[in-house]
Amino acid sequence: MQFGSLLRKTRKASGFSQEEVAEKLLVSRSTVSRLENDEIELKAVDLIRWFQVTQAPEITVALLVGLDVSAIQQIVSSLTQIIS
Repeated sequence: MQFGSLLRKTRKASGFSQEEVAEKLLVSRSTVSRLENDEIELKAVDLIRWFQVTQAPEITVALLVGLDVSAIQQIVSSLTQIIS
């Protein structure tokens, strides 16, 4: 499964630059770029950490329980628009 676009969306939604996420994950900016472009394989622990850093715990939960991540994203997006 490729997670690059999901990683990019959660990073941008949280307002972080690649550099900021890289700093929080203790990796280089180029590693963040390569992850977002599906150029390197992402380990499960790194995926969970990414969603913690980008403040997207609902994505972690969806993945862990086998829910459709895109459906969860649509719900969260709709709720965010309603609240704003």
